[in-house]
Amino acid sequence: IFIGLSLGSILLLIALGLTITYGAMGVINMAHGEMVMVGAYTAVMVGMYLKLNIFFAIPVAFVVAGGLGFLIERLVVRRLYGRLLDTLLATWGVGILIQQAVRLEFGLGFFDIHIPGLGPGLQKVDVPAVLRETIAIGDVVIQPYRSFIILLTLALAFLTWWLVYKTALGVQVRAIMRNPNMAAACGIDTKRINALTFAYGSGLAGIAGVMMSGFKTVFPDMGSSMVVDGFMVVVVGGVGSLLGSIAAAGLLGQINGIAASLSNDILARAVVFGVVILIIMWRPKGLFSYKGR
Repeated sequence: IFIGLSLGSILLLIALGLTITYGAMGVINMAHGEMVMVGAYTAVMVGMYLKLNIFFAIPVAFVVAGGLGFLIERLVVRRLYGRLLDTLLATWGVGILIQQAVRLEFGLGFFDIHIPGLGPGLQKVDVPAVLRETIAIGDVVIQPYRSFIILLTLALAFLTWWLVYKTALGVQVRAIMRNPNMAAACGIDTKRINALTFAYGSGLAGIAGVMMSGFKTVFPDMGSSMVVDGFMVVVVGGVGSLLGSIAAAGLLGQINGIAASLSNDILARAVVFGVVILIIMWRPKGLFSYKGR
């Protein structure tokens, strides 16, 4: 259960960024996976060079990935609004540039952060003792690191909900999601809101990368598959629906975890794809489709 929930939590962090980015801006950000990778590399670098533990890597990764997303929106995406295919190709190209830049800087080596029971651990990155130890309650073994991922994701999901539905900034975001032209006519600075939205979504992906670095190998291509998983969560949950993303991430994470425990990761991925296909055949607009007026 914890494996499925922790994986679903990471998928949710990735999907939240995609949901608000596409919902507010109509942009399919193919470089979103590279924000995950940047976050993971940030965790490794913070540990290796700054000698700080993974707790400190979380805000640093949010700032680094969010800042990179802000630059991408300002320099590339802003000039392509309303051209879906062009933004898709442009962000895909940006993602390749980021991958190659990381390869040039760090080479083709693999990095791992060692947490007992989760990763092989080739690098000496400090992980707090409270996250390293496993807790056994009867026959149930609880890994604090996975529990931490779940709790952090719940907190960030609540923060995102609060920002979108309970703040003045969120009102502007939802106005842009419904009708960007009308929102601009009402005096909303759509360019500023779009840049902040893109940066926030990228920052969430960066945090997902930090969480992944605890039990996944860190390498330049690691974000490519994760962005596909993130899009599956968005499609299954319903484009623009935060509640749908939460439900879909939990569902797909549990299916993946159960299938992997019964067979292997490759078959588990095939099962998840099969479930996604069945769901979108049943509900083409997702489990919680966004209703516009």
